[in-house]
Amino acid sequence: MKFLEAVTNVFRVPDLRKRLLFTLALLAVYRLGGHIPTPGIDTNKLETFFQQNSGTIFGFLDLFSGGTFRRLTIFALGIMPYITSSIILQLLTVVVPTLEKLQKEGELGRRKITQWTRYLTVILALIQSFGIAQTLQSAGQGFVTNPGIGFVLMTMLSLTTGTAFIMWLGEQITERGVGNGMSLIIFTGIVVGLPNAIYEIVSKIQTGDWNALQVILILAMMIAVVGFIVLVERGERRIPVQYAKRIVGRKMMGGQSTHLPLKVNAGGVIPVIFASSLLAFPQTLTNLQFVKDSPVLSGMLGAISGATPLYYLLYTTLIIFFCFFYVSIIFNPNEAADNMRKYGGFIPGIRPGKNTADYMNNILTKITVVGGLYLAILSLVPQIMISGIKLQRMPGIGNWIDAHFPRFLLDGLGVNFYFGGTSLLIVVGVAMDTVNQIEAQLIMRHYEGFTPRAGRIRGRRSSV
Repeated sequence: MKFLEAVTNVFRVPDLRKRLLFTLALLAVYRLGGHIPTPGIDTNKLETFFQQNSGTIFGFLDLFSGGTFRRLTIFALGIMPYITSSIILQLLTVVVPTLEKLQKEGELGRRKITQWTRYLTVILALIQSFGIAQTLQSAGQGFVTNPGIGFVLMTMLSLTTGTAFIMWLGEQITERGVGNGMSLIIFTGIVVGLPNAIYEIVSKIQTGDWNALQVILILAMMIAVVGFIVLVERGERRIPVQYAKRIVGRKMMGGQSTHLPLKVNAGGVIPVIFASSLLAFPQTLTNLQFVKDSPVLSGMLGAISGATPLYYLLYTTLIIFFCFFYVSIIFNPNEAADNMRKYGGFIPGIRPGKNTADYMNNILTKITVVGGLYLAILSLVPQIMISGIKLQRMPGIGNWIDAHFPRFLLDGLGVNFYFGGTSLLIVVGVAMDTVNQIEAQLIMRHYEGFTPRAGRIRGRRSSV
């Protein structure tokens, strides 16, 4: 009841209602553009190819484009070039002094970095669209109706323009909508596959492949995973910080107690994206002819592809590694300790300076390990449910495992019901951020939020 009242309050506030409707309108434009095909492509043959290569890098890119990559629409590249550009510039701030200075200049520096991100996005989109056009032409499977330089230029123009337009839509949603424009675009692209996922589950029930107990177990697992995501995404380690009193002019400053929040999952979904993209390349190479002709290469790549135990081990290791790598970029304990000392702050019981930095680094290491394991579990459990664990491929004991282990563990449930860990993490994370932003707008206008802890500001009455 309270949730429905909060939803009603959203439409009572004129500014918030305008922002929400503006966001929905731009997302509708994004979905409309996702059905406009690139000229000169046989979409039926291309979609058949993607169905056969769903586990490769092509399937990974199709996930973030909302299914537009398999149809090669004008929005086929999606928002991935922009995400890649943002990550590249974020990584370069560590090694390029100019970018590091811009990052510390506040709003002016942020605008400059955003402008460079746009330029790099267009460059990457041109390179990727050229590669796609050349690959489709050289594939020899009839994807292109009229090969030639005209097709290459038209593909580059269409895909690059589509990516630039999506980037503009995301920025407009961020500035004039409810915020998180780029994330909402990815969210929309993933959520549109939900009806198809429900249809697949219903089909499995109707054909008798799944019984009522299996359906209940799957739904219970999905609810448990969503609750697990919400719990960890909100989790943080709060380091108490005390600021000493000091006299500035004629005023007494400081003397307050606060805390430094360290999120359990500071890297978000980025470590999963990096790990998935790296492990998707070996699966893509297995389709090349020279790899198929080489027993050594095909055996090596086959051992780390699909749902093999080695694949899961490498996947977990890469996720934890990229968690540490990304956290080391976005948070510097030495810099945080120096800033704390400059403003007269200290952690109770810890000496300022190096001891404070070591203390924060020790805590950060522990929660990063927990965050990496959380991402690994979140990504692996759905994959195991979908594809199983190919333990029968293990040398020596593979035949015994194949004969005695249950088939659902070895082969999975045999259906792609859109329960992937990466997509689910993005959907839940973006939904939580969007609800929090709308809730903040409601509370700022003296309305009650969606959650019980977000009460109305007392002592004042809304004038809206």
